[in-house]
Amino acid sequence: MPMQSKSSGQGMQDKEILQDTLSSQKGATVHFNLAANECAMPALREEMIRILNEEHQMQANVFTEMQQRGWYPTPLAPEQKVQCTKEKFQTQG
Repeated sequence: MPMQSKSSGQGMQDKEILQDTLSSQKGATVHFNLAANECAMPALREEMIRILNEEHQMQANVFTEMQQRGWYPTPLAPEQKVQCTKEKFQTQG
């Protein structure tokens, strides 16, 4: 997702554009997920899920771009916390 930085004081900078895009994509996935959950017609539900998957992919692309630029740092979780969380969800299922 190549974007050119703006050097003038006008308009949004790349970081702001990507932050806004990521926020919008997160919102879109919420709404398409809700729509898919509420569909009574199987064909419409399948279409909502297809669109939801596309929205998730777009969100992942923006997230990756931000992460690569250092604008969305994601520190690694300690292994003990990962194992604890994993065990918690395995016992709930």
